[in-house]
Amino acid sequence: MSRSVTTQRKIINTTAAWAVGLLIFFPILWTILTSFKTEAQAISDPPVFLFFDWTLENYTEVQERSDYMRFLWNSVIIAGGSTLLGIIVAIPAAWSMAFVPSKRTKDILLWMLSTKMLPAVGVLYPIYLIFINMGLLDSKIGLVVVLMLTNLPIIVWMLYTYFREIPGEILEAARMDGASLKEEILYILTPMAIPGIASTVLLNIILAWNEAFWTLNLTAANAAPLTAFIASYSSPEGLFYAKLSAASTMAIAPILILGWFSQKQLVRGLTFGAVK
Repeated sequence: MSRSVTTQRKIINTTAAWAVGLLIFFPILWTILTSFKTEAQAISDPPVFLFFDWTLENYTEVQERSDYMRFLWNSVIIAGGSTLLGIIVAIPAAWSMAFVPSKRTKDILLWMLSTKMLPAVGVLYPIYLIFINMGLLDSKIGLVVVLMLTNLPIIVWMLYTYFREIPGEILEAARMDGASLKEEILYILTPMAIPGIASTVLLNIILAWNEAFWTLNLTAANAAPLTAFIASYSSPEGLFYAKLSAASTMAIAPILILGWFSQKQLVRGLTFGAVK
């Protein structure tokens, strides 16, 4: 009887997991399918799902209208640069909070996380003025710094959580053997926390890649990433759903592929330290 109940629960859980997964993936699937339709088919009522005249016309027009590779390269630089800079800043901060905590460590962590609750539009005006005065408007460096600071609380929190799972005695032994602070972080702590660091890097890349508010307000042409590439197909003259879907598919394809190939590392990092 117990085996039967266990089997039924597994079937129910598996079915529910697939249902939720398909529900989440359906908008992406619909966007991809719409990108292969004509504009008339994209707005047809009732909508057509699979039985339509497949065409690559939308992708051809998007390529002719926009320099996709330039937008893609900007996204790679901005997402990669903000992630690298964030990791460099966050590792020493997380190390300090995890292994040399003070009475205010938790308060500082909560304060850092509370900054994520601040609406971005509330600080747009001062940041915009700072960018103008410093010549950072529509620059990749400016966006790298802004996105790094925006995601830094999450990076520090994740690394702090992973570092706390590492026994402090290992670091103490390294110090007794003569390891300096730099050697302790680079050669002892970092290799042991690779799964957690990897998952943090992947999550930060995704967040930076999908960021739209700052990229649309602080760029015009030179540093515009793929989020601006998608927004350029929202025209006041009308909505071109098929072309917009093609642009969206081209923009999300690289990050979807990255997520697909790194899902095992991401899951491993998110469960790092859960079982001892």
